[in-house]
Amino acid sequence: MFIDTHAHIYEEEFNEDIAQTIERAIAAGARKILLPPTNEVSTLKAVALAKRYPDICHPMIGLHPEDVSDDYPTTLKRLKKILEDDLATPSPQFVAIGEVGLDYYWDKTHKEEQQQAFITQIEWAATHNLPLMIHSRSANGDLLKCLKPWRDKLHRGGVFHCFSGSIEEARELLRFHPDFYLGIGGIITFKNSTLPQVVAQLPLERIVLETDSPYMAPVPKRGKRNEPSFIPYIIEKISQTKGVDPSVIERVTTHNAMKLFFPKQA
Repeated sequence: MFIDTHAHIYEEEFNEDIAQTIERAIAAGARKILLPPTNEVSTLKAVALAKRYPDICHPMIGLHPEDVSDDYPTTLKRLKKILEDDLATPSPQFVAIGEVGLDYYWDKTHKEEQQQAFITQIEWAATHNLPLMIHSRSANGDLLKCLKPWRDKLHRGGVFHCFSGSIEEARELLRFHPDFYLGIGGIITFKNSTLPQVVAQLPLERIVLETDSPYMAPVPKRGKRNEPSFIPYIIEKISQTKGVDPSVIERVTTHNAMKLFFPKQA
C-alpha cells in the first residue's frame, strides 16, 4: 500500500488511458494519488479528474513558479475564488496548496513576482490550515526567506517536492518545520544519483513518496512516461538504501502522507 503524493495524471499524456493508469496504480497498491496543478487550467483539470475518481484522486490548488507572469495577481485572484468556493462546501476537495514555490533554474526574469506569488499562497495555506506542496529549484535561500515569517502559522506543514540535494540541504529544510517532509521520487533510482546516500541518513518519518508523473520515471522505466504504478520501484530502492523491508517503507511513508494530507483519516 502506498500514496503517490505528486502526480500530474490530469495532463494530456494520460488522455487516452487514464482509466487504465488508475487501474494499474490500484493494482500496484496505490491508496491515494494526489494531483498538484500548476495554473488555473490544470487546477480545473485536477478537480475534474478527482470528481471522476473521488476515492483515489485528490486535487491541490496553486500557481507554479514557472507559470508566474506579469499578470499573476489576476490569476491568483481567480484561484483564490476557486479555493474559497470549494472550502465553503460540505466536503472540500482541495488537500493542499501546490504546486507552489520558486524556480530560478531557466529564467530569473520574474524573481520578485515569483516570491510575491509564493508568499500569497503561503498565506492561503496558513489561513485555511492546509499543507503546502513546494517546488524549489536553484532558489533554496530565497525559498526559506519567504517561508520563515510563516513558520509558526503553518500548522499543517508540507512537502519539499522532488528533493535531490545534499544531506546538508535536506537537514536545513527539515529543520525549518517538524511537519515538513521531503518528497522522494524516481531520481533515487538513477545510476549517478547521490540521493541514495542522502536518504540513507534521513529519518523515514520525514519522507513521502512521489512520482511527478509523467516526468522522471524510475529505473527500470526511465525514459518512459511515468505513472503512479511505478512507486514500488522507488520503495524497493529506498528499502535497499536503508536496509529496511519494503513493507516498512510502505507503512511509514503512507502514515506520513495520511497524517499530512488526511489527518482525520490517519
